[in-house]
Amino acid sequence: MKTSKKYDVVIVGGGLVGASLAAALKDSGLTLALVEAGMPPDTTTATDDWDSRIYAISPGSRTFLEQSGVWPLLNRARIAPVEAMRVFGDIDSKLEFSAYQMGVTELACILENRHLQHALWQVLQTQDHLDFIHPARCAALTFAQDAAELTLEDGSTLSAGLVVGADGRNSWVRNQAGISAAPVDYQHHGVVANFNCELSHRGIAHQWFAPDGILALLPLPGNRVSMVWSVTPDKSSDLMALTNDALCEHVEIASQHTLGKLTIVTAAAAFPLRLLTLPHISAPRVALIGDAAHNMHPLAGQGVNTGFRDARQLAELLINRGGCADCGDAQLLRRYDRKRREDIATMQGTTYALKNLFCNDDPLLRSLRNAGLNATNHLVPLKKALMRHAFN
Repeated sequence: MKTSKKYDVVIVGGGLVGASLAAALKDSGLTLALVEAGMPPDTTTATDDWDSRIYAISPGSRTFLEQSGVWPLLNRARIAPVEAMRVFGDIDSKLEFSAYQMGVTELACILENRHLQHALWQVLQTQDHLDFIHPARCAALTFAQDAAELTLEDGSTLSAGLVVGADGRNSWVRNQAGISAAPVDYQHHGVVANFNCELSHRGIAHQWFAPDGILALLPLPGNRVSMVWSVTPDKSSDLMALTNDALCEHVEIASQHTLGKLTIVTAAAAFPLRLLTLPHISAPRVALIGDAAHNMHPLAGQGVNTGFRDARQLAELLINRGGCADCGDAQLLRRYDRKRREDIATMQGTTYALKNLFCNDDPLLRSLRNAGLNATNHLVPLKKALMRHAFN
């Protein structure tokens, strides 16, 4: 049956970032609608079935999720703390970070997409002043001076002062709002898989920069690791064509046998990588968050954390908007745009530069980059500054 209803805020996209914004607004007094095309994640699988999509959640993001009541719902047995990080260049160069050296209990937490998504949706199911509409697809978005109107495929209409696009890298809301920019193809694919390892990872995240790709092995609970290997499309095709045993052997060699013999836990998958930089992340009656607002290389593990910072900042502005009753007020949205610009630009610029610096055979660049790694490794204040920004 067709319905029509008014809200303060309508969020399109119930993934991690969109759901986190809805959860962060639970005590705001605002009327919310969250529109999601998909179904709830399946968490009924066996405990040894591991999700190949994992995230390194920064301490700042963890605090944000704790404040929203999400973190206590997570199964601690599925979370692995990162107590140290080792980054290797070539020619014996390396950069090491440790939680002890940084004066914190852990640098990050590694957990699976499916379980974090499930915890977020659990919070939303009991949230007041929220209509969680799923599965539902959007059909049209129109704008008037005082509101935006979203029409769903079933003919229902949702009117709101603000529509938030949290609908991913190919954002429908972004396109409807006329915010566009051409993405830059990194000419790399991310190949992901999970492994059992012979030797203990000891809570250490490892990363190897090489001219032919960037390999990361991130700790999972027990003697398991999750791989993210950024490689050219050709190498990605070669890796995906390997048998499980052959893939394990390739990863063992690329990781310098640091974790001993590997056995596959979750089959490999691959996805293209790109950079998306937008001229602005808001428009009249629209704000963008998460992958709808920016895409970046996964080498620093900062994509989802940057998205959570979007949600945190937008939630703070909406909650503390003073006497402004209109959540889509143009001045409020310009403030959101300004406050997020530097962080997004810094993370995108850093990952883009690192990818191009290390995936390069130029002898001079090779010498400079490895000298830079070694020099930074001996400058504790600089390392602390880097970690504060990356993991806030």
